[in-house]
Amino acid sequence: MPARQHRITRGDDYRRVSRAGRRVGGATCTTHAVLHVGEDSARFGFIISRAVGNAVTRNLVRRRMKTVVERRLHEGFRGGDVVFRAHPAAAEASFSRLEADMNRALDRVERWRCEAADGERERR
Repeated sequence: MPARQHRITRGDDYRRVSRAGRRVGGATCTTHAVLHVGEDSARFGFIISRAVGNAVTRNLVRRRMKTVVERRLHEGFRGGDVVFRAHPAAAEASFSRLEADMNRALDRVERWRCEAADGERERR
């Protein structure tokens, strides 16, 4: 499980990221991200609705998603708040499929962060 400093815990933060953040769609989840240029911290949140399945299935999907996030944090992901919203297809997907989908979205978020940082440097 990601450390507390890497978790989004407040409902207001979930709403802010979901409404104001940039979005990446995927087969198993939708990713919302708000970038923080110049900050090294990253926070993650997970939304797994009842449409995904029963409690056991939802918790399995959540644990898998948290494992993917932990791996990315160890690789050095930083710079934003990210919320993953699981689709019902996530319940049927293998771990490798879910991981590939989430990594594709996180790669795009990192690309956005780098572009924003480059734009920030050009303004100086």
